[in-house]
Amino acid sequence: MDDTTAEVPGAADENPVVIVGGDAAGMSAASKLKRERPDREVIVFEKGDWVSYGACGLPYYIKGEVESLDDLVSIPPEKFRSERGIDLRTNHEVIEIDPDDRTVTVEPLGNEDTETFVQPYGELLIATGARAVEPPFSGMDLDGVFTLHEMDAAREIRTFLGLDPGDEPDHDAVAIVGGGYVGIEMAEAFAHHGLGVHLFEMLPHVLQPFGSDAAEVVEDHLREQGIRLHLNTGVDGFLPRSAVETDAGDADDGFGNGDAIGAVEAGEDRFPVDLALVGVGVVPNVEIAEKAGIETGPTGAIATDEHGKTNVEGVYAAGDCAEARHVVTGEPDHVPLALTANRAGRAIGSTLAGDATAVGKIAGTAVLKAFDLEVARTGVIDPERARSSGFDPVSVTISAPTRAHYYPGGAELQVTMVADATTNRVLGASMVGEEGAAKRIDTVATALSAGLTVPELEQLDLSYAPPFSPVWDPVLTAAKVLAGKLEPDED
Repeated sequence: MDDTTAEVPGAADENPVVIVGGDAAGMSAASKLKRERPDREVIVFEKGDWVSYGACGLPYYIKGEVESLDDLVSIPPEKFRSERGIDLRTNHEVIEIDPDDRTVTVEPLGNEDTETFVQPYGELLIATGARAVEPPFSGMDLDGVFTLHEMDAAREIRTFLGLDPGDEPDHDAVAIVGGGYVGIEMAEAFAHHGLGVHLFEMLPHVLQPFGSDAAEVVEDHLREQGIRLHLNTGVDGFLPRSAVETDAGDADDGFGNGDAIGAVEAGEDRFPVDLALVGVGVVPNVEIAEKAGIETGPTGAIATDEHGKTNVEGVYAAGDCAEARHVVTGEPDHVPLALTANRAGRAIGSTLAGDATAVGKIAGTAVLKAFDLEVARTGVIDPERARSSGFDPVSVTISAPTRAHYYPGGAELQVTMVADATTNRVLGASMVGEEGAAKRIDTVATALSAGLTVPELEQLDLSYAPPFSPVWDPVLTAAKVLAGKLEPDED
Protein backbone atom coordinates (compact mmCIF):
# COMPACT_ATOMS: atom_id res chain seq x y z
CA MET A 1 0.00 0.00 0.00
CA ASP A 2 1.14 3.56 -0.70
CA ASP A 3 -0.88 5.31 2.01
CA THR A 4 1.46 6.41 4.79
CA THR A 5 -1.05 8.42 6.82
CA ALA A 6 -2.03 6.63 9.99
CA GLU A 7 -5.65 6.69 11.03
CA VAL A 8 -5.59 7.57 14.72
CA PRO A 9 -8.89 6.75 16.45
CA GLY A 10 -10.72 9.40 18.37
CA ALA A 11 -11.22 9.07 22.11
CA ALA A 12 -14.99 9.39 21.75
CA ASP A 13 -15.39 6.15 19.82
CA GLU A 14 -18.02 4.13 21.68
CA ASN A 15 -17.42 0.74 20.11
CA PRO A 16 -14.56 -1.48 21.32
CA VAL A 17 -11.38 -2.33 19.51
CA VAL A 18 -11.80 -5.92 18.30
CA ILE A 19 -8.81 -8.14 17.67
CA VAL A 20 -9.07 -11.39 15.71
CA GLY A 21 -6.34 -13.75 16.91
CA GLY A 22 -4.76 -14.14 20.33
CA ASP A 23 -1.13 -14.91 19.71
CA ALA A 24 1.93 -12.66 19.34
CA ALA A 25 0.58 -9.75 17.28
CA GLY A 26 -2.93 -9.77 18.72
CA MET A 27 -2.00 -9.89 22.39
CA SER A 28 0.87 -7.44 21.97
CA ALA A 29 -1.54 -4.94 20.44
CA ALA A 30 -4.18 -5.52 23.09
CA SER A 31 -1.68 -5.16 25.95
CA LYS A 32 -0.10 -1.99 24.58
CA LEU A 33 -3.47 -0.38 23.89
CA LYS A 34 -4.83 -1.13 27.37
CA ARG A 35 -1.61 0.13 28.96
CA GLU A 36 -1.90 3.45 27.12
CA ARG A 37 -5.69 3.69 27.19
CA PRO A 38 -7.08 1.75 30.16
CA ASP A 39 -10.51 3.23 29.45
CA ARG A 40 -10.70 1.70 25.97
CA GLU A 41 -12.60 -1.58 25.69
CA VAL A 42 -10.61 -4.28 23.93
CA ILE A 43 -12.08 -7.64 22.89
CA VAL A 44 -9.87 -10.44 21.58
CA PHE A 45 -11.43 -13.44 19.84
CA GLU A 46 -9.21 -16.53 19.64
CA LYS A 47 -10.62 -19.67 18.05
CA GLY A 48 -8.33 -22.03 19.97
CA ASP A 49 -7.43 -22.71 23.60
CA TRP A 50 -3.93 -21.26 23.50
CA VAL A 51 -2.88 -17.61 23.48
CA SER A 52 0.48 -15.84 23.67
CA TYR A 53 2.60 -18.92 23.16
CA GLY A 54 6.02 -19.56 21.65
CA ALA A 55 5.50 -21.85 18.66
CA CYS A 56 9.25 -21.69 18.01
CA GLY A 57 9.70 -23.86 21.09
CA LEU A 58 7.61 -26.77 19.82
CA PRO A 59 10.58 -28.81 18.49
CA TYR A 60 12.24 -28.52 21.89
CA TYR A 61 9.08 -29.71 23.60
CA ILE A 62 9.05 -32.78 21.35
CA LYS A 63 12.75 -33.30 22.01
CA GLY A 64 12.07 -33.15 25.74
CA GLU A 65 14.12 -30.06 26.61
CA VAL A 66 10.85 -28.26 27.36
CA GLU A 67 8.85 -30.34 29.79
CA SER A 68 5.33 -29.01 29.29
CA LEU A 69 3.41 -27.09 26.65
CA ASP A 70 2.39 -24.70 29.40
CA ASP A 71 6.04 -23.69 29.66
CA LEU A 72 5.75 -22.18 26.16
CA VAL A 73 2.95 -19.83 27.23
CA SER A 74 4.25 -16.32 27.90
CA ILE A 75 1.17 -15.03 29.72
CA PRO A 76 -1.81 -17.23 30.75
CA PRO A 77 -5.26 -16.16 29.55
CA GLU A 78 -6.50 -15.35 33.04
CA LYS A 79 -3.70 -12.80 33.48
CA PHE A 80 -4.75 -10.92 30.37
CA ARG A 81 -8.26 -10.78 31.78
CA SER A 82 -7.62 -10.03 35.44
CA GLU A 83 -4.43 -7.96 35.34
CA ARG A 84 -4.62 -6.21 31.97
CA GLY A 85 -8.37 -5.74 31.64
CA ILE A 86 -8.58 -7.40 28.22
CA ASP A 87 -11.84 -9.14 27.29
CA LEU A 88 -10.16 -12.29 25.96
CA ARG A 89 -12.52 -14.93 24.62
CA THR A 90 -10.89 -18.21 23.66
CA ASN A 91 -12.74 -20.82 21.59
CA HIS A 92 -14.48 -18.02 19.69
CA GLU A 93 -14.01 -17.95 15.91
CA VAL A 94 -14.67 -14.85 13.83
CA ILE A 95 -16.34 -16.15 10.68
CA GLU A 96 -17.21 -12.89 8.92
CA ILE A 97 -16.17 -9.24 8.81
CA ASP A 98 -18.58 -6.53 7.66
CA PRO A 99 -16.53 -3.35 7.10
CA ASP A 100 -19.60 -1.30 6.13
CA ASP A 101 -21.39 -1.91 9.43
CA ARG A 102 -18.12 -2.30 11.35
CA THR A 103 -19.12 -5.64 12.80
CA VAL A 104 -17.73 -9.15 13.04
CA THR A 105 -19.76 -12.34 13.26
CA VAL A 106 -18.49 -14.67 15.96
CA GLU A 107 -19.13 -18.37 16.42
CA PRO A 108 -18.47 -19.82 19.89
CA LEU A 109 -16.83 -23.23 19.61
CA GLY A 110 -17.45 -26.28 21.78
CA ASN A 111 -20.59 -24.90 23.40
CA GLU A 112 -23.84 -25.93 21.78
CA ASP A 113 -25.85 -23.69 24.09
CA THR A 114 -24.17 -20.50 22.82
CA GLU A 115 -25.31 -19.05 19.52
CA THR A 116 -23.41 -17.16 16.85
CA PHE A 117 -23.50 -13.41 17.51
CA VAL A 118 -22.56 -10.10 15.90
CA GLN A 119 -20.02 -7.85 17.61
CA PRO A 120 -19.64 -4.17 16.62
CA TYR A 121 -16.17 -2.65 16.51
CA GLY A 122 -14.68 0.81 16.37
CA GLU A 123 -11.37 -0.42 14.98
CA LEU A 124 -10.40 -3.93 13.99
CA LEU A 125 -7.03 -5.72 14.03
CA ILE A 126 -6.71 -8.89 12.00
CA ALA A 127 -4.03 -11.08 13.55
CA THR A 128 -5.13 -14.46 12.25
CA GLY A 129 -1.59 -15.81 11.80
CA ALA A 130 -0.66 -18.55 9.38
CA ARG A 131 -1.12 -22.29 9.08
CA ALA A 132 1.06 -25.13 7.93
CA VAL A 133 0.91 -25.92 4.23
CA GLU A 134 -0.71 -29.27 3.52
CA PRO A 135 0.47 -30.39 0.07
CA PRO A 136 -1.78 -32.58 -2.08
CA PHE A 137 0.16 -35.70 -1.13
CA SER A 138 -1.69 -38.97 -1.13
CA GLY A 139 -2.11 -40.35 2.36
CA MET A 140 -2.10 -37.01 4.19
CA ASP A 141 -5.07 -38.29 6.21
CA LEU A 142 -3.27 -41.40 7.46
CA ASP A 143 -2.69 -41.87 11.17
CA GLY A 144 0.91 -40.85 11.82
CA VAL A 145 1.13 -38.02 9.26
CA PHE A 146 1.51 -34.63 10.92
CA THR A 147 2.20 -30.97 10.34
CA LEU A 148 3.65 -28.82 13.13
CA HIS A 149 2.44 -25.28 13.61
CA GLU A 150 0.05 -25.52 16.54
CA MET A 151 0.49 -26.49 20.17
CA ASP A 152 -1.90 -29.44 20.03
CA ALA A 153 -0.02 -30.93 17.06
CA ALA A 154 3.16 -31.07 19.13
CA ARG A 155 1.38 -32.92 21.90
CA GLU A 156 -0.09 -35.37 19.40
CA ILE A 157 3.35 -36.11 17.91
CA ARG A 158 4.90 -36.70 21.30
CA THR A 159 2.02 -38.96 22.34
CA PHE A 160 2.07 -40.87 19.05
CA LEU A 161 5.76 -41.67 19.43
CA GLY A 162 5.42 -42.58 23.10
CA LEU A 163 7.76 -39.83 24.25
CA ASP A 164 5.82 -38.79 27.34
CA PRO A 165 7.23 -39.72 30.78
CA GLY A 166 6.49 -43.34 31.57
CA ASP A 167 5.96 -44.32 27.92
CA GLU A 168 8.18 -46.77 26.10
CA PRO A 169 8.90 -45.64 22.53
CA ASP A 170 8.15 -48.45 20.08
CA HIS A 171 8.97 -46.78 16.77
CA ASP A 172 12.07 -47.02 14.61
CA ALA A 173 12.02 -44.49 11.78
CA VAL A 174 10.43 -41.17 10.86
CA ALA A 175 10.30 -39.04 7.75
CA ILE A 176 10.53 -35.28 7.51
CA VAL A 177 9.34 -33.63 4.31
CA GLY A 178 10.94 -30.22 3.95
CA GLY A 179 14.41 -28.97 4.83
CA GLY A 180 13.47 -25.61 6.30
CA TYR A 181 13.50 -24.36 9.88
CA VAL A 182 11.04 -26.92 11.21
CA GLY A 183 12.58 -29.79 9.28
CA ILE A 184 16.11 -29.20 10.59
CA GLU A 185 15.03 -28.61 14.19
CA MET A 186 12.78 -31.66 14.17
CA ALA A 187 15.53 -33.84 12.72
CA GLU A 188 17.50 -33.11 15.86
CA ALA A 189 14.46 -33.70 18.09
CA PHE A 190 13.67 -37.10 16.56
CA ALA A 191 17.30 -38.22 16.50
CA HIS A 192 17.58 -37.39 20.19
CA HIS A 193 15.08 -40.18 20.87
CA GLY A 194 17.06 -42.71 18.87
CA LEU A 195 14.80 -42.62 15.83
CA GLY A 196 16.16 -43.06 12.34
CA VAL A 197 15.42 -39.90 10.37
CA HIS A 198 14.85 -39.57 6.62
CA LEU A 199 14.76 -35.92 5.51
CA PHE A 200 13.33 -35.21 2.04
CA GLU A 201 13.94 -31.90 0.27
CA MET A 202 12.84 -31.28 -3.31
CA LEU A 203 15.42 -28.50 -3.81
CA PRO A 204 19.17 -29.08 -4.23
CA HIS A 205 19.85 -27.90 -0.66
CA VAL A 206 18.21 -27.59 2.73
CA LEU A 207 17.68 -24.13 4.26
CA GLN A 208 17.20 -22.35 0.95
CA PRO A 209 16.91 -18.84 2.53
CA PHE A 210 20.38 -19.25 4.06
CA GLY A 211 22.19 -19.79 0.77
CA SER A 212 24.02 -22.81 -0.61
CA ASP A 213 27.33 -22.13 1.15
CA ALA A 214 25.75 -22.35 4.61
CA ALA A 215 23.46 -25.19 3.53
CA GLU A 216 26.33 -27.42 2.43
CA VAL A 217 27.97 -27.12 5.85
CA VAL A 218 24.68 -28.01 7.53
CA GLU A 219 24.13 -30.97 5.19
CA ASP A 220 27.53 -32.45 5.99
CA HIS A 221 26.83 -32.06 9.70
CA LEU A 222 23.40 -33.67 9.41
CA ARG A 223 24.92 -36.68 7.71
CA GLU A 224 27.51 -36.91 10.49
CA GLN A 225 24.63 -37.05 12.96
CA GLY A 226 23.07 -39.99 11.11
CA ILE A 227 20.34 -38.07 9.29
CA ARG A 228 19.61 -39.64 5.90
CA LEU A 229 19.26 -36.76 3.46
CA HIS A 230 17.27 -37.11 0.24
CA LEU A 231 17.99 -33.91 -1.71
CA ASN A 232 16.45 -33.10 -5.08
CA THR A 233 13.78 -35.59 -4.04
CA GLY A 234 10.09 -34.83 -4.25
CA VAL A 235 7.67 -36.85 -2.17
CA ASP A 236 4.64 -38.31 -3.95
CA GLY A 237 2.74 -39.35 -0.85
CA PHE A 238 2.41 -41.78 2.01
CA LEU A 239 1.41 -45.42 1.96
CA PRO A 240 -0.65 -47.21 4.59
CA ARG A 241 1.08 -49.94 6.53
CA SER A 242 -0.85 -52.79 4.90
CA ALA A 243 0.30 -51.62 1.46
CA VAL A 244 4.03 -51.76 2.21
CA GLU A 245 5.70 -54.88 0.90
CA THR A 246 8.44 -56.65 2.81
CA ASP A 247 11.46 -58.33 1.26
CA ALA A 248 9.39 -61.52 1.29
CA GLY A 249 6.80 -59.82 -0.89
CA ASP A 250 3.88 -60.01 1.55
CA ALA A 251 1.08 -57.56 0.89
CA ASP A 252 0.84 -57.04 4.64
CA ASP A 253 4.20 -56.25 6.13
CA GLY A 254 3.12 -57.02 9.65
CA PHE A 255 2.76 -53.38 10.68
CA GLY A 256 -0.95 -54.00 11.12
CA ASN A 257 -3.40 -51.10 10.85
CA GLY A 258 -3.86 -50.16 7.21
CA ASP A 259 -5.02 -46.66 8.20
CA ALA A 260 -1.60 -45.82 9.65
CA ILE A 261 1.45 -44.72 7.70
CA GLY A 262 3.91 -47.40 6.72
CA ALA A 263 6.11 -45.72 4.16
CA VAL A 264 7.04 -42.60 2.24
CA GLU A 265 6.80 -42.86 -1.53
CA ALA A 266 9.32 -40.79 -3.49
CA GLY A 267 9.42 -41.62 -7.17
CA GLU A 268 10.10 -45.32 -7.57
CA ASP A 269 11.40 -45.66 -4.01
CA ARG A 270 9.59 -46.52 -0.80
CA PHE A 271 11.02 -45.81 2.65
CA PRO A 272 9.41 -47.59 5.62
CA VAL A 273 8.62 -45.15 8.45
CA ASP A 274 6.33 -44.99 11.45
CA LEU A 275 5.64 -41.24 11.33
CA ALA A 276 5.86 -38.48 8.75
CA LEU A 277 6.17 -34.78 9.51
CA VAL A 278 5.33 -32.44 6.64
CA GLY A 279 7.09 -29.11 7.08
CA VAL A 280 7.06 -27.35 3.73
CA GLY A 281 6.16 -23.87 4.92
CA VAL A 282 3.17 -21.86 6.03
CA VAL A 283 0.42 -19.92 4.30
CA PRO A 284 -1.14 -16.76 5.79
CA ASN A 285 -4.72 -17.01 7.04
CA VAL A 286 -6.30 -14.32 4.85
CA GLU A 287 -9.56 -15.88 3.68
CA ILE A 288 -11.81 -13.97 6.08
CA ALA A 289 -10.07 -10.72 5.16
CA GLU A 290 -10.37 -11.29 1.42
CA LYS A 291 -14.10 -11.99 1.72
CA ALA A 292 -14.47 -8.60 3.38
CA GLY A 293 -12.71 -6.80 0.53
CA ILE A 294 -9.43 -6.39 2.36
CA GLU A 295 -6.59 -6.48 -0.13
CA THR A 296 -3.72 -8.92 -0.14
CA GLY A 297 -0.34 -8.07 -1.60
CA PRO A 298 2.09 -9.81 -3.97
CA THR A 299 3.14 -12.31 -1.31
CA GLY A 300 -0.43 -13.46 -0.66
CA ALA A 301 -0.50 -11.91 2.81
CA ILE A 302 -2.61 -8.89 3.77
CA ALA A 303 -1.27 -5.63 2.33
CA THR A 304 -0.64 -2.89 4.89
CA ASP A 305 0.94 0.54 5.07
CA GLU A 306 3.75 1.57 7.41
CA HIS A 307 1.32 1.74 10.34
CA GLY A 308 -0.29 -1.66 9.70
CA LYS A 309 -3.40 -0.13 8.14
CA THR A 310 -5.19 -2.03 5.36
CA ASN A 311 -7.12 -0.59 2.42
CA VAL A 312 -10.33 -0.69 4.50
CA GLU A 313 -11.05 2.15 6.90
CA GLY A 314 -10.55 1.22 10.54
CA VAL A 315 -8.99 -2.17 9.79
CA TYR A 316 -5.39 -3.11 10.58
CA ALA A 317 -3.41 -6.33 10.13
CA ALA A 318 -0.26 -7.68 11.77
CA GLY A 319 1.69 -10.84 12.36
CA ASP A 320 1.98 -13.92 10.18
CA CYS A 321 -1.09 -12.97 8.13
CA ALA A 322 0.31 -9.59 7.05
CA GLU A 323 3.03 -8.25 4.79
CA ALA A 324 5.86 -6.01 5.94
CA ARG A 325 8.31 -3.81 4.05
CA HIS A 326 11.79 -5.24 3.48
CA VAL A 327 14.57 -2.96 4.69
CA VAL A 328 16.91 -3.81 1.79
CA THR A 329 14.59 -4.01 -1.21
CA GLY A 330 11.87 -1.65 -0.01
CA GLU A 331 9.37 -4.17 -1.36
CA PRO A 332 6.51 -5.96 0.43
CA ASP A 333 7.62 -9.23 1.94
CA HIS A 334 6.19 -11.99 4.11
CA VAL A 335 8.56 -13.39 6.72
CA PRO A 336 6.49 -14.99 9.49
CA LEU A 337 8.77 -14.68 12.50
CA ALA A 338 8.05 -13.94 16.15
CA LEU A 339 9.72 -10.54 16.52
CA THR A 340 8.00 -9.20 13.41
CA ALA A 341 4.61 -10.13 14.85
CA ASN A 342 5.27 -8.83 18.36
CA ARG A 343 6.76 -5.57 17.14
CA ALA A 344 3.97 -4.86 14.66
CA GLY A 345 1.27 -5.68 17.20
CA ARG A 346 2.80 -3.38 19.77
CA ALA A 347 3.09 -0.56 17.22
CA ILE A 348 -0.54 -0.90 16.18
CA GLY A 349 -1.57 -0.87 19.84
CA SER A 350 0.21 2.48 20.17
CA THR A 351 -1.47 3.79 17.03
CA LEU A 352 -4.90 2.74 18.27
CA ALA A 353 -4.14 4.52 21.54
CA GLY A 354 -3.54 7.76 19.64
CA ASP A 355 0.22 7.71 19.02
CA ALA A 356 0.84 6.86 15.36
CA THR A 357 3.70 4.34 15.36
CA ALA A 358 5.30 2.60 12.38
CA VAL A 359 5.38 -1.19 12.50
CA GLY A 360 8.97 -1.20 11.29
CA LYS A 361 10.76 -2.82 8.39
CA ILE A 362 12.11 -6.36 8.30
CA ALA A 363 15.36 -7.95 7.16
CA GLY A 364 14.33 -11.59 7.55
CA THR A 365 16.92 -12.05 10.29
CA ALA A 366 16.80 -15.61 11.58
CA VAL A 367 18.90 -18.15 13.44
CA LEU A 368 18.45 -21.83 14.13
CA LYS A 369 20.21 -24.69 15.88
CA ALA A 370 21.17 -27.71 13.78
CA PHE A 371 22.59 -30.19 16.28
CA ASP A 372 25.99 -28.64 17.12
CA LEU A 373 25.77 -25.82 14.58
CA GLU A 374 24.42 -22.29 14.75
CA VAL A 375 23.03 -21.15 11.40
CA ALA A 376 22.02 -17.53 10.81
CA ARG A 377 20.98 -15.20 8.00
CA THR A 378 19.76 -11.68 7.32
CA GLY A 379 18.87 -9.52 4.34
CA VAL A 380 19.14 -10.54 0.69
CA ILE A 381 21.52 -13.42 0.02
CA ASP A 382 20.15 -14.99 -3.12
CA PRO A 383 21.78 -13.34 -6.18
CA GLU A 384 18.69 -13.75 -8.37
CA ARG A 385 16.52 -11.97 -5.84
CA ALA A 386 19.11 -9.22 -5.52
CA ARG A 387 19.20 -8.70 -9.28
CA SER A 388 15.39 -8.71 -9.53
CA SER A 389 15.37 -5.90 -6.94
CA GLY A 390 17.73 -3.78 -9.02
CA PHE A 391 21.05 -4.64 -7.38
CA ASP A 392 24.32 -5.91 -8.84
CA PRO A 393 25.28 -8.50 -6.21
CA VAL A 394 28.85 -9.38 -5.29
CA SER A 395 29.60 -11.90 -2.56
CA VAL A 396 32.44 -13.50 -0.65
CA THR A 397 32.58 -16.52 1.64
CA ILE A 398 35.29 -16.64 4.29
CA SER A 399 36.14 -18.78 7.31
CA ALA A 400 37.55 -17.16 10.43
CA PRO A 401 38.12 -18.20 14.06
CA THR A 402 35.55 -17.20 16.66
CA ARG A 403 38.20 -16.57 19.34
CA ALA A 404 41.87 -15.60 19.49
CA HIS A 405 43.94 -18.45 18.06
CA TYR A 406 45.66 -19.12 21.39
CA TYR A 407 42.48 -19.15 23.47
CA PRO A 408 40.91 -22.62 23.91
CA GLY A 409 37.44 -23.58 22.78
CA GLY A 410 37.14 -21.60 19.59
CA ALA A 411 35.73 -22.78 16.27
CA GLU A 412 35.69 -21.77 12.64
CA LEU A 413 32.82 -19.54 11.54
CA GLN A 414 31.89 -19.43 7.87
CA VAL A 415 30.52 -16.07 6.75
CA THR A 416 28.97 -15.29 3.39
CA MET A 417 28.42 -11.58 2.80
CA VAL A 418 26.66 -9.93 -0.14
CA ALA A 419 26.84 -6.33 -1.34
CA ASP A 420 25.74 -4.19 -4.27
CA ALA A 421 28.59 -3.48 -6.67
CA THR A 422 27.06 -0.16 -7.75
CA THR A 423 26.62 1.45 -4.33
CA ASN A 424 28.80 -0.83 -2.12
CA ARG A 425 25.75 -1.17 0.14
CA VAL A 426 25.59 -4.28 2.32
CA LEU A 427 22.69 -6.49 1.16
CA GLY A 428 22.84 -9.48 3.48
CA ALA A 429 24.82 -12.27 5.07
CA SER A 430 24.65 -15.85 6.27
CA MET A 431 26.78 -17.54 8.90
CA VAL A 432 27.32 -21.08 10.12
CA GLY A 433 29.57 -22.56 12.78
CA GLU A 434 29.66 -24.22 16.17
CA GLU A 435 29.60 -20.86 17.94
CA GLY A 436 29.32 -17.19 17.19
CA ALA A 437 26.74 -17.06 14.40
CA ALA A 438 23.64 -16.42 16.50
CA LYS A 439 24.62 -12.96 17.72
CA ARG A 440 27.11 -11.84 15.09
CA ILE A 441 24.31 -11.89 12.51
CA ASP A 442 22.74 -9.03 14.47
CA THR A 443 25.69 -6.80 13.55
CA VAL A 444 24.89 -7.24 9.88
CA ALA A 445 21.16 -6.81 10.51
CA THR A 446 21.93 -3.48 12.16
CA ALA A 447 24.10 -2.50 9.20
CA LEU A 448 21.19 -3.24 6.87
CA SER A 449 18.81 -1.03 8.85
CA ALA A 450 21.39 1.77 8.84
CA GLY A 451 22.04 1.38 5.11
CA LEU A 452 25.77 0.95 5.67
CA THR A 453 28.20 0.32 2.86
CA VAL A 454 30.78 -2.44 3.09
CA PRO A 455 33.63 0.01 3.90
CA GLU A 456 31.49 1.52 6.65
CA LEU A 457 30.77 -1.93 8.09
CA GLU A 458 34.48 -2.72 7.93
CA GLN A 459 35.20 0.34 10.08
CA LEU A 460 32.80 -0.57 12.93
CA ASP A 461 34.44 -0.59 16.36
CA LEU A 462 33.43 -4.09 17.47
CA SER A 463 34.46 -5.55 20.81
CA TYR A 464 37.53 -7.70 21.23
CA ALA A 465 38.77 -10.02 23.95
CA PRO A 466 40.46 -13.41 23.38
CA PRO A 467 37.61 -15.51 24.87
CA PHE A 468 35.05 -13.91 22.55
CA SER A 469 36.68 -12.87 19.30
CA PRO A 470 39.95 -12.41 17.45
CA VAL A 471 41.10 -8.82 16.95
CA TRP A 472 39.45 -8.84 13.56
CA ASP A 473 35.96 -10.17 14.21
CA PRO A 474 34.73 -12.56 11.47
CA VAL A 475 32.17 -9.94 10.41
CA LEU A 476 34.93 -7.38 9.93
CA THR A 477 37.08 -9.92 8.11
CA ALA A 478 34.26 -10.71 5.69
CA ALA A 479 33.65 -7.00 5.11
CA LYS A 480 37.37 -6.42 4.55
CA VAL A 481 37.59 -9.18 1.94
CA LEU A 482 34.36 -8.04 0.27
CA ALA A 483 35.57 -4.42 0.18
CA GLY A 484 38.65 -5.59 -1.70
CA LYS A 485 36.48 -7.36 -4.22
CA LEU A 486 34.33 -4.27 -4.71
CA GLU A 487 37.27 -1.95 -5.41
CA PRO A 488 37.62 -1.16 -9.12
CA ASP A 489 40.64 -2.60 -10.88
CA GLU A 490 43.42 -0.08 -11.37
CA ASP A 491 44.73 0.42 -14.86
